[in-house]
Amino acid sequence: MLKVISIFFVCAFLSFGADAPPDDDARLMKKFIDAYKILDQNTADPFDPDKAFYGGAIPGLLRHLDPHSVFFDPGQFAQLKEMESSTGKGFGMVVLQVLPNTPSEKSGMSPGDEVLAVNNYRLDRLDAEEIVQLLNMSKQKPVQLVVRRPGNARLLELELTPENMKTSSVERVFELQPGVGYIRVSAFEEMTARQIHDGIEKLGGRDLKGLVLDLRNNPGGLMTSALVTASFFLKPGQVILSAKGRNVAETIEKVPDDNKPYTFPVSVIVNSKTASAAEIVSGALQDHDRATIVGEASFGKGLVQSVFPLSEKTGLALTTALYYIPSGRSIQKTFSSQHAFGADGFALGATATHPNERTDFKTDSGRPVPGGGGIVPDFEVLLPLLTRFHAVLEQSGAFTTFATEYLRDHKITEQWEVTGEVLDQFKNWLSERNIQPALREWIESRDFLEWRLKTDIFNLALGVEKGDEVEAKSDTQIQKALEAVLHPPF
Repeated sequence: MLKVISIFFVCAFLSFGADAPPDDDARLMKKFIDAYKILDQNTADPFDPDKAFYGGAIPGLLRHLDPHSVFFDPGQFAQLKEMESSTGKGFGMVVLQVLPNTPSEKSGMSPGDEVLAVNNYRLDRLDAEEIVQLLNMSKQKPVQLVVRRPGNARLLELELTPENMKTSSVERVFELQPGVGYIRVSAFEEMTARQIHDGIEKLGGRDLKGLVLDLRNNPGGLMTSALVTASFFLKPGQVILSAKGRNVAETIEKVPDDNKPYTFPVSVIVNSKTASAAEIVSGALQDHDRATIVGEASFGKGLVQSVFPLSEKTGLALTTALYYIPSGRSIQKTFSSQHAFGADGFALGATATHPNERTDFKTDSGRPVPGGGGIVPDFEVLLPLLTRFHAVLEQSGAFTTFATEYLRDHKITEQWEVTGEVLDQFKNWLSERNIQPALREWIESRDFLEWRLKTDIFNLALGVEKGDEVEAKSDTQIQKALEAVLHPPF
């Protein structure tokens, strides 16, 4: 009982504040101990203290603060510390490409291979969560795969041995057109800022005509990496962010005085899954009129999270302050607008540190920008919804399967294009599989079919990077960002 009481006491101390009177602490502890004794002595079923504390009492204590303050049991806290290193064990498998020098390549796996079973578990009989659990269990020892290779009736049995891998958070670096670069960043990790810098230099450095920085689906990460990234484009001494909280002294982060920023035009693409450190970068560049923001409103998470180690190898992540970008805006949305609810279905309360009450925010040039949380793009561009026909093609895997079969008899170079003959071949292939769109649907879908076929064929034949370059040409958000770089609106 002593160990769980001590954990509860630390959580209560953090939740009610270090300045709470000692008499209040004693009174609260007495209430809790009395209730615990009754449970321990009188419950009809056996009483598991760990489950009661780890799964009930402590999460319940945090639930009414905010949806981001959480308790970590020993297993979860160990996973958190492992995730912080950004290194994990895995097989290096991707759907469309086998990466060089990975266990996948060493096992003999090829692009287009279909994995049917893992350690004798058929994947078609498992739901998504069960597949994730199976792969997680398989990360610590060699795994047996059953693979079907296109054009080969015999199933192949492959063995993969997991290895430590360090993946880059800068996923793509290429030219959208001569002199204009594109960099996609999936998260802000320890090496992200250096990788972004290296990517810019690879594209041309200070001679670039412009850069599109894609932060869509970027959940954030290390704030130090985000600060360095923002400083690549800002003038010395400019404010990047400030942080304020009830028991946290205000801190202000500025661009270093010796900074030598890039001066070419910049566009940043965001969406509803752009959060935290990625929003800081976007917001700082917007407030200083340094970049045009394109896409959809971002998520709105601007909380300072402090992790407190507790006894019994547990931990607590607690919201201690809010981040503010240069115009004074808090990017934190109210929790009700994030649809955050507790396990009991009741809306979670707000933090003690409240987001902005004022709404009159302006950029350095005096241009109004909205508050209320998140980063609202200068140009809202929504991705088009899939039609019923397009959804059928995507869900059935038609493009990838056709591309795999097409590559058996055709050699692909970077100059290859989707011709009318290829489209006719694809239409006949679909008809054989009972996918028969109306003539109007087919004609209206021609552009979609061309870029999707070219993307998947390039993915398999030339690598996913080349496929992404094709896809970028039909991505309306990327194309709007490119336009803003070539013709800056502000």
